[in-house]
Parts: sequence; structure tokens; C-alpha cells
Amino acid sequence: MLKRFPPKQSVTPFKTTITTHLFFTSLSSSSSSDLNSIAFDSQTPQEVRDFIRSAPKQNPAKNLHVYSAKIHELTNASIYTTAKCLTKCLIEILLRSRKPHRVCSMIFDAVNESQGSNFNPHVFGVLIIAFSEMGFVHEAVRVYRQSRVIPAVRACNSLLSGLTKKGSFDSMWDLFMDMTSRGLVPTVITYSVLIDACCRQGDILKAKSLLNKMLKRGIKPTVVTYTILIRGLCSEIKLVEAKNMLGKMKELGVLPNLYTYNVLMDGYCKIADAKQAFELYQDLLNEGLLPNIVTFGILIDGFCKVGNVFAACNIFVQMIKFGVVPNVVVYNTLIDGQSKAENLTKAMDLFLEMKKFNIFPDVFTYSILVKGFCCSGAVEEADSMLRRMEKERLAPNAVIYNTLIDGYCKKGNLEKALEACSEMTKKGIEPNVITFSTLIDGYCKVGNMQSAMGLYSEMVIKQILPDLVAFTALIDGHCKNNNIKGALRLYKHMLEAGHSPNVFTVSCLIDGLCKAGKTSDALQFFLSKTGNDSIGKQVNDDSLCSPNLVVYTSLIQALCKEGYMFKASKLFSDMRCSSVRPDSLVYAVMLQGHLNAKHMTNVMMLHADALKMGIMPDEIINQALTTGYQATGYLKSALRCSQDLILSGQSSAVTASFYVNQGPCTQ
Repeated sequence: MLKRFPPKQSVTPFKTTITTHLFFTSLSSSSSSDLNSIAFDSQTPQEVRDFIRSAPKQNPAKNLHVYSAKIHELTNASIYTTAKCLTKCLIEILLRSRKPHRVCSMIFDAVNESQGSNFNPHVFGVLIIAFSEMGFVHEAVRVYRQSRVIPAVRACNSLLSGLTKKGSFDSMWDLFMDMTSRGLVPTVITYSVLIDACCRQGDILKAKSLLNKMLKRGIKPTVVTYTILIRGLCSEIKLVEAKNMLGKMKELGVLPNLYTYNVLMDGYCKIADAKQAFELYQDLLNEGLLPNIVTFGILIDGFCKVGNVFAACNIFVQMIKFGVVPNVVVYNTLIDGQSKAENLTKAMDLFLEMKKFNIFPDVFTYSILVKGFCCSGAVEEADSMLRRMEKERLAPNAVIYNTLIDGYCKKGNLEKALEACSEMTKKGIEPNVITFSTLIDGYCKVGNMQSAMGLYSEMVIKQILPDLVAFTALIDGHCKNNNIKGALRLYKHMLEAGHSPNVFTVSCLIDGLCKAGKTSDALQFFLSKTGNDSIGKQVNDDSLCSPNLVVYTSLIQALCKEGYMFKASKLFSDMRCSSVRPDSLVYAVMLQGHLNAKHMTNVMMLHADALKMGIMPDEIINQALTTGYQATGYLKSALRCSQDLILSGQSSAVTASFYVNQGPCTQ
């Protein structure tokens, strides 16, 4: 059979443009036998590509029988790679004018109709592999269903792998059961695909069960099998098991490759354990493996994420020593690390170094630097990076503009923020929910609620659903403007939009209600949002949130002001039980409340508790104590607190007033 195919050096029909032109111009008038004799001169994948692509004017759909015969001939000669390549090239050309389903059906029909002496049922396996590799997995399944014999194991594995990568797990398992019922004997590759499917589904127990089944059947797992399982364990954050699996494969004589180490290192870096990742890096070096760009990229990213930029830079130096050329992704990672560490000078040095080595910054590079400058308050430098980017003919995206707008808003420069918003609109980048939320928050922070509500109305008109950030900013703005009705109305709209309040939303509303004198409403709202229908009784609700220090402080202050010291003390106790650490302000509020109620024993106990918590009396606490003791007639205690203020350098008008009013008689 192989004698029908001339040796590679004798293949000439595709070596010159003239020959190719003559071949394709004769297609329309040549007989099938003539076409076959010309087509069969090509045996290698490259020659097949030339055969298919060198005459774009021809329509292969009219001569599918020629290509079908060629696919059969190559399959009969066991030249499967070339047969597969011919099929894939044919698909590529037919896809220019037809949908995938139609193309695959045409090719299947053409191959299926070749019922002559050259017909080989295993040709369906070639189609299955070609379709699967090109992503047309469901079409490959149809070929499998219509084939008269079970395809070769390689085709079955390709089909199972394609379904796994598509996430069609139910179809994959059903098909595997059908294959085994038709006589498929699973190989190590089959088991590797099945283990991969289990890992992608998160079923690690089943994956390990399949591994044990392999071993019992005498099928030795390969490095690929173990690496797939290690990757699955890493995805489930089971790093100890993953590392044990690495040791187990070594014990069984299966040496891990670079990809195995990269997978495990990446797993450790994702849980912020860069130290373990670095130890694995040293292990792979000891094993004689050479790290690649992926290895170094994982380590640099891992160290940057834990804030160890110095170690990341050392890894970068090692990468250069190994002769591994850094790419834009590695530079972006380092620049991001330096920016987050507020080393913007070093970040810019890396940016300039990129150009020096002809590594061109991309949109992500500029996005990182713009964010870095904005976070440090250098919004003008961020804007200059945007201009620099435009000179390099790189189009800024919504992320960059939103970052710049946020930077201007945090500086209180709403005029420049609006200019940036206008500029992005002119460039065809529509403001999104983040743009509006940022501007709304900016206007609320400067107290311009009219403009903030105008933007909110614009969002509604444009059918852009405001997010939780926008609603919280508006609620906070209304509360600070003493417009509690407006805040509650927006809160209602927020719930109708499907948003659940977070702790910041709750703290804004509680603070607003307390300052509006609606302490009872604030307390009721607090109880409903923290899982208590009365103090101490818990209820379950998915929309509940854990209160923070701001929430407790606002409520305690309001309760103390109104003289509800029992409720205030209960909330203070609940706060301590909730692991929310009180600060000096809460202690000062509670002390002032007890002093006003003349609960002197409670004052002394609370003062001692503050010292026990490591909160030394500061100006706030000492002023509260001085004023309280003075008002209740405990002049010696008031004098002692005022002296503490003087000794600590915190002397204030309250202390001065005390000495003026009491004079030397207090001595």
C-alpha cells in the first residue's frame, strides 16, 4: 500500500506557483481519476496545506469526492496525521461560506459515500479527531453515533477530551459508558482524560478512585496523569495532598516534569504561600529541570502578591541569568508589585527598561501605572501616562478612564473628573456603572447632592442599574445633609433593584437615623440587619451583615445621649463578644454617659477595662473624664485627669477652664 506514495523528494506539484495554478485551473474539467492522481502526490501535512490553500478561487465543495478519496487513501496507508491535516484544512476553507454544522455534515457525507474498494471504516476516527481538535465536539459525537464500528481508542480519547474541555461532563460520561459497552479498552490516556473530568467537576475522590483502579489493572500512570490530579487538588485548595501526590509519583518512579512543578507552585502562590513555591523551585533545580518563563512568572507574581517585592526582583535577576527573556506579562507583574508597594520611581524605571529591551508596554502596563499614580494622589502624573499612551497609539479603555476619574474625585476635583468622562465619551467609550458610581460618590463627598442625584437620574434613563456603591454613596450623602427621608427612599429603591445592604450601607443609615434623633428606628434597623429580633436573640437570614465599629459607636453614642445606659452597656458588651475591638472614642462616649448618669462605679470599672485593653487614656478620654468628674463634683478626680492631660502634652481648653474655675482650692 505504501508503494503507492512516492518519496517526499519526488513531490513536485506544490513546489511552484505555476504547477499549482495549472493543477487548480484543471480541476473543473478533469475527471475524478485525474484529480486523484494529482492529489495523491502529497503525503505530508505541509504538502496537504499547500494542496488545499494554494488556489483560493477553487471551490472544494464541488470536488469533495476527490478529498474524500484522498482521506481514505491516507487512512488505509496509516498516514493518520496527514489525513487529519487534510480534513482540518478542508474544514477551514469551507467555513468561509458555511456554518460549522453544515461543513462537518458535508465532509461526513462525502467520506461515508466512498463505498469503493478504498473504503475504510476507521476513517471516521480521523474525522472525530479533526472535528474534536477544532472544537466541533458535538459534530464529532454525531460521527461517532453514525459510525458502524467503534473508532480507534485514540479517536475515542480525543472525543472524550473534547467533551471534557467543553464542560459537557454528563455527555462525556454517557459516551464513555457507551464506548466500553462497544468494546473499548481504556488506556492510560483514557484514564487521564477521565481523571481530568473529575477534577474539573470538583470530584477529587472519584479522580483518586480512578487512579487506584488504573494501578489495580496494571496500567502505570504517566507524569501527565499525576499532573492532572495535582492540578485538580490545587484547584480545590488541597495543597498538602497535592504535595504528597508529588512525593508518591516519585516513589513509583514517575519523574515530575517542569509543568508538574509549575502547577504546584502556582497552587501555593494562589494561597499566598510564596515560601513553599520557592522551595519547589529549588527542588526542580536540584532535579536538573530548567525553569521557563512560566516558572519565573509564577514566582514573581507570588512574591508580589504577598508584598515581598525585593524577593520578586531577585527572581527576576535569576531569570535573566538563566537566559530566559522576560515578556510584557512579567514586567507588568513587577510594575504592579512596585506600584502597590508605593515604589512608583522603581515602577517607572521598569517601564523605561521595557522599551530599552524592545518589550512594548500594553494597555495593562499603562493601567497599572495610572492606578499607582492615582492611589498615591499624583493624578497629574496619571494623566500624563494617559497622554503618553495615546502617543504610542494605544487606545485607553474604560478601566483606565474610570481609574483617572476616581483619582480626580478623591482629590475633590470634580471638574477634571467630568472632563475625563467627556473625553472617554468622545472616544466612543461609553461610561459604565463604575463611571457613574465613582462620580456620584465624588459629588456626595463634597456635599453636592443635586449633581449626584442628577447622575443617578441619568443612570435610570440610560437603563444602567446603579450598583451598591452608588446607592451607599447617595444614602450617606443624604444622611450627612440631614435628609433622612431621602436616604430611606433610596434604600427602598436599592432593595427593589435586588441589592442587599452591606455593612457600610447599614452604618450610613444607622448614623443618619441616630443624628436625626430616631434612635429607636436606628436600633430596630440594627437588630433586623444583624440577626437579632431583640437584644441577644439570634435569627437566620442570608442578607444579614456583621456590624463594624462605626455602627456600634453611632448607636452607643445615641443611646448614651438619650440616657439609655442599660441598652448602651448591652451593645458595648455585644460589641466585645463580636470581636469588634473598641477604640478610645467608644470608651469616651460610654464614660461620658455613665458620668452623666452618675454611675461612678461603672466609670471606674470602665476606665480600668480600657487600661486592661491596652487603650491608654488619650485627650478624648481624659477630656470626657475631666468634664464629667467636674460636673458631678468629683474635683480631685477631675484634677488628676487634667494633670494627666498636661503631663501627656494634651493640655486643652477644658483643662485650662478647670483651673480657672476651681483655682488653688482644688489642691
